Amino acid sequence: MIRPVLTELLLFVTPFALYVVFLWATKAGIMDAESWPISRIAWLTIAALLLVVGSFVYFAHFSGAPPGARYVPAHIDESGKFVPGTTR
Repeated sequence: MIRPVLTELLLFVTPFALYVVFLWATKAGIMDAESWPISRIAWLTIAALLLVVGSFVYFAHFSGAPPGARYVPAHIDESGKFVPGTTR
């Protein structure tokens, strides 16, 4: 459960981190208030939210089991071996 949460947090932080790299590369003051106007923060937040929503859509539609698949849960077979859960 922690990996999807960390993935979404990383996607949210990405536009802000790229902007910090841009400020650093242009020798602008990263901590200056002029570098972080409200409009720029708003656009970075919108970009971050679009990345997060896009990843939700991607994972919902293009990952996981195919439609009509049947999940067989983990079990112990007749010979006593553990069989992990699979999708058929």
